[in-house]
Amino acid sequence: MLEGRQRARLFAAACAGMFIFGLVLALLGTLFGLPAMRERLGVDLAQQGDLFLLLFAGVCFATVAVGPLIDRFGNKLVLLVSAVLVTVALVEFAAAKSMLAAVIAALVIGLGGGGLNTSCNVLTSELYGGNRGRMLNLLGIFYGFGALFVPLLAASITSLLPMSRLLLVTAVLPAIGAVAYAVLPFPPAREGHGMTWREILEVVRYPGLLLFGIALFVESGNEAVLAGWTSTYLGEAGARAQLATWILAGYWAGLMLGRLTATRLLRYFRDVQLVLLSALGSMAGCAILLGARSVPLLAAAVFFVGFAFSAIYPTTLAMIGDRYQRYAGTVFGVLFAMGLAGGAVFPWAVGQISEARTVRTGMVIPLAGACAVAAAVVVIKHRLCGGEASKRVAGS
Repeated sequence: MLEGRQRARLFAAACAGMFIFGLVLALLGTLFGLPAMRERLGVDLAQQGDLFLLLFAGVCFATVAVGPLIDRFGNKLVLLVSAVLVTVALVEFAAAKSMLAAVIAALVIGLGGGGLNTSCNVLTSELYGGNRGRMLNLLGIFYGFGALFVPLLAASITSLLPMSRLLLVTAVLPAIGAVAYAVLPFPPAREGHGMTWREILEVVRYPGLLLFGIALFVESGNEAVLAGWTSTYLGEAGARAQLATWILAGYWAGLMLGRLTATRLLRYFRDVQLVLLSALGSMAGCAILLGARSVPLLAAAVFFVGFAFSAIYPTTLAMIGDRYQRYAGTVFGVLFAMGLAGGAVFPWAVGQISEARTVRTGMVIPLAGACAVAAAVVVIKHRLCGGEASKRVAGS
């Protein structure tokens, strides 16, 4: 059993990793909110969507790969290697002046981000078995801090420092994280042996896993669209680039505030009830965002959508952690891969639609996705969360 101080250090390490992961996912949306970056790389809107696709392809590949590695070797190795990859990719982005260089950097930073995301959530789920919902939402706040850091930094000092210099400064953060992971002691792997393909297939066939995967697929796609296309959408609506970046920061602020609020709401609502309430709120927020014409109303809608989205992903993960406790790394890896596939496909689809029609037309996708999340949660509530007997079907 871990001592309280050791558990607190490990949770702090997980929070640092999620901060870096938030930075990873917010990076491209912030960069391409600045027209100078598109001009520097020579990309159009469709190619911008291609880069989002590659980023999330890297995240998905890493997510699938690191689950069994966490079960076999523990979290230390995955966190260390992932932080190094993010550092290298940020340096590559700082030097990139072509689409090819951006492609390589997007893939590498996606690989590092995917490893950090899976490992930090698995570590927190294992540290706080009796309080997963609250602690995973608290962990998610640091994802919001990381995502908020990039647009705030860009909006505040791009007039003082070029973007390449800012990226090099940002690369210091995951480098510090890598050093910390190298020296911090971690508990041993829970399984302590390699997994066979048969065992991995058994995990994939756990009852109800597909339903959770569908919910995470759509929700991750929705969040990726808002993170990646909000600045561009606002620019098309007439907002100046710096103002659009500040409004994007408002999305991440809403996400963080919502997760902080969720840690309190879980005292009064069951996990599945809070997720359903959030899904319904996100439907309303996406509808307002799509229909708004004035920049102030768009800004308010962006903030509200972030607030409504906030509790869905981490609280769903808490439900998963309660239900599937054996081979937790592989379970989380499989579900993150399914979820992040949505994070790859949705922004890419918005890019294709935006190039063919308008960005506003492309933003229909998160509204449809919000409706799909609500439908998936209703099915989960009635089929899988009817009673205590439905929990922990995979054993502990």
